[in-house]
Amino acid sequence: MSGDPASNKSTSRESNSGESTSQVQNLEHHECWSLLRTVSVGRLAVLVDGQPDIFPINYTVDGGTLVFRTGAGTKLAAASGGAAVALEADGVDAVSGLAWSVVVKGPAKVITGTEGILDSAALYLFPWQAGKKDTFVRVSPGTVTGRRFKVTAPMTWWTQLSGAAKAAPE
Repeated sequence: MSGDPASNKSTSRESNSGESTSQVQNLEHHECWSLLRTVSVGRLAVLVDGQPDIFPINYTVDGGTLVFRTGAGTKLAAASGGAAVALEADGVDAVSGLAWSVVVKGPAKVITGTEGILDSAALYLFPWQAGKKDTFVRVSPGTVTGRRFKVTAPMTWWTQLSGAAKAAPE
């Protein structure tokens, strides 16, 4: 995360209708890690044959890194050998209406060696999907960014199509 304090200030914008939109708060580094510890499901973004792809995964925080399990296939091939990946996790508090999103970007490496594998097994990270998922992958953060915002109440969203005439059924 940027060390620039200005990057952590709340921002607001005006929509095309002139109304102020909800404020977005950039999260501090420690807040991002605290939030990542509150959930165990995220989305892993990788490049596959030069094209972006995204996969739901369950993960755990291990020190200042993220670890997930996988088996042979696209995720493992794409996330091996120090390839750059992004892992996004998010949540929403139904009571306060505050949502958050954290993105961790950095290299992914397969955990190897007896000690590394035993340490990873001690994380109690169990795959949600059936199948052989005996490979642990560690994502080491290059950047960690996050934001928090108030969820807009239903029926108050404004889009360029708001008020547009609907076509009659054919």
